[in-house]
This record gives sequence, C-alpha cells and structure tokens, in this order.
Amino acid sequence: MAGGFAKDGAVQDQIDATVEDAVKHARSQLPRGESLTHCEECDAAIPEARREAVPGVRLCVKCQSKLDEESKLRSSINRRGSKDSQLR
Repeated sequence: MAGGFAKDGAVQDQIDATVEDAVKHARSQLPRGESLTHCEECDAAIPEARREAVPGVRLCVKCQSKLDEESKLRSSINRRGSKDSQLR
C-alpha cells in the first residue's frame, strides 16, 4: 500500500521502469553488423573464434574487458534513488 500522493503499485511501477531501462540499455550495447578483424581501440587482431562467437564484435578481449569495467563503475549509481522520497 502506497502512502501520501503515490498511487497503489507505484513502487512496483518504479522497479519495472528501472528493469525496462536496463534491458533497453543492454540491448543497445550489443554489437551489430559484421565483426572486425582488428580492434577499434588498439588495432590488435581479433581471433577468428571470437568473431564467430560474438557477431559484430569490434573490440579485442582486453579492450572489451576494460570498457566493461569502466561501465560497471559508472552504472553503480542508483539514478532513480532520489524518486524514493517522492513515493513516501
């Protein structure tokens, strides 16, 4: 039961919106098109097995791991956290 001015189910709506945003973002990050033979960042050769396993791959494993780690650090902030107080 939501209190104040929030409608019933507002918390679940917020959770659903957060999950939907995360799924849309993840899908937008998927590689598309033909795989590259060399990394966009460091120009290292991308192995054939990686190009077959990940269609549309653009980065070598080392550069992709670095990008993933940087993305993880940026995404650890709850951007919807400030809205929690509006639901009370």
